[in-house]
Amino acid sequence: QVRLVESGGGLVQTGGSLRLSCAASRSIDNIDVMGWYLQAPGLQRELVAQVTWTSSTTYADDVKGRFTISRDSAKNTVYLQMNSLKPEDTAVYYCNAAVAAVTWSYYWGQGTQVTVSS
Repeated sequence: QVRLVESGGGLVQTGGSLRLSCAASRSIDNIDVMGWYLQAPGLQRELVAQVTWTSSTTYADDVKGRFTISRDSAKNTVYLQMNSLKPEDTAVYYCNAAVAAVTWSYYWGQGTQVTVSS
């Protein structure tokens, strides 16, 4: 079981920056993949960025060069640094943990709202 708590969302102007944090209830070194997803109103949740336990990263095409995902094992925390924000980045951002055992188990945080004003 993994409990995830996000923080860092808020209201920012176009071109601004925010850093989201996701604190896990256990060592993230034992979590295979941690990621950030966004969900805009009326749309499906979609991947923004993810990082594996080996620190390999993947990004959605429209955030490459603007967002950076990182992990701090000492704090059991994953971050999403978001720069050059656009109004279309407005969404609820969710942290996800994926743990591989016999099958994959997925855990979600409660979400944090990011609003980018034009």
